[in-house]
Amino acid sequence: MTVLAAPRTLPPPTRARRIRPALVLGLVGTLVGFLSSWNPSYWGDEAASVMSATRPWPSLARELSTIDGVHGVYYAFLHVWTSVFGTSELATRLPSAIAAGAMISGTVVLVRHFSDDRLAVLAGVVAIVLPRTTSMATEARSYAMGAAAAVWLTVLLVVLLRRRVSSRWWVVYGLAMAASAYLFLYLGLLLAVHAAYLLVAHRDAIRSWARGAAVAALLAAPMVLIGYTQREQIDFLSRRNYATLPNVLTKQWFGSVPVALLCWALILVALGWMLWQRRSETQVALLALAWLIIPTAALLVGNTTVSPMYNVRYLTFSTPAAAILVAVGINAVARLLHRSQTRTVAGTALVVILVALCAPVYLAQRGPWAKDGGSDWRGVAGYMQSNAVPGDAVVFDQSTKPSRDPRLAMRLYPDSFIGLRDVALVTPFTETNGLWDTVAPLADTTAALATSTDVWAIELSTGSTIP
Repeated sequence: MTVLAAPRTLPPPTRARRIRPALVLGLVGTLVGFLSSWNPSYWGDEAASVMSATRPWPSLARELSTIDGVHGVYYAFLHVWTSVFGTSELATRLPSAIAAGAMISGTVVLVRHFSDDRLAVLAGVVAIVLPRTTSMATEARSYAMGAAAAVWLTVLLVVLLRRRVSSRWWVVYGLAMAASAYLFLYLGLLLAVHAAYLLVAHRDAIRSWARGAAVAALLAAPMVLIGYTQREQIDFLSRRNYATLPNVLTKQWFGSVPVALLCWALILVALGWMLWQRRSETQVALLALAWLIIPTAALLVGNTTVSPMYNVRYLTFSTPAAAILVAVGINAVARLLHRSQTRTVAGTALVVILVALCAPVYLAQRGPWAKDGGSDWRGVAGYMQSNAVPGDAVVFDQSTKPSRDPRLAMRLYPDSFIGLRDVALVTPFTETNGLWDTVAPLADTTAALATSTDVWAIELSTGSTIP
């Protein structure tokens, strides 16, 4: 039986010294993620979040009974949050920036359990600048919270393995894993990641871990059932063909081809270093490798054989793994050099190159039309507020997919449409069991339009300037 060496026991630093790098990098990551996150207009996925959050509790319960039940915990959180802080982009995206910072702190803490401060800080810096991190921080969705939960659950696993705790702590692990599935269903794939790691590095703990995993599976079963019964809500994935090589290798974590080329090269170096050296830090690389591969493979296989289920954003919770492997690769390149000063220069140079390559992606993510290929609902709302007058009629393009419906501009920026006549509205979304308004066909609005002096027609742009 092959068992890798236990994580190296380093001279115990003071508690403050141990925590400080994680806190500092987490705060920096929150600031970097939050900066200008309010610039882009909302888009379709965020519309689902914000509109769900603004429903009365009974209305939200009706919605979740028919659609988006897997997002119920996040919508409930956002309902409470927006009741205090409002529904501006700044307010609704702030929790994601905070969660991204928590993910970065967790990444530092996790690596520190296996290695020294140098590699832990390096992993934290990489986690800050990766395009998937800076993207999740600008989304009013649960992805950043899921990534934070994933890394801290993995920290919990490592702590339990090192301390040889009683079975009750494995029950706590199971409870935490189950709770994470209610936040984001695919976090259940972490069980497979943790199982793979234990099979290679900690076989003696598998029986104890299995008890916790059983608790998690049992308690998460209702959410799995909800996801299965409402699976039609992601049928659109079958029409999008998201499961492509460019998406998996580039967009999933790295955002652009130059960033992807550098990061995958460093990941390959990390794998070579892991095979060549038997240092304790190879354990964290092994854990990160399982975390990177298993969830992606599971969704790709399931997407092909079971039901549409792959989207690049669904793998956001593997971002810490990508950051760790890239950091191990940078560290390996530096260690291959003999002189200490040269090592420092090489490692710093690679970090600077990575930051430089990520910078254009970061700036693009924070442009006013950064979402969904150019969502401009805030601009539309601002134009209507400046030019339409109370009593004017407004009609919306009905030829679009629901997530790009121009009508959502009115629901996300309602103050800009006060006093306007929505002539096609049949039932507002708050009174339906679905996500959106129920509307009449535009052909049925002729009589209502005949009584209006001015009518505003808002349609999805085709990219042409020809009316």
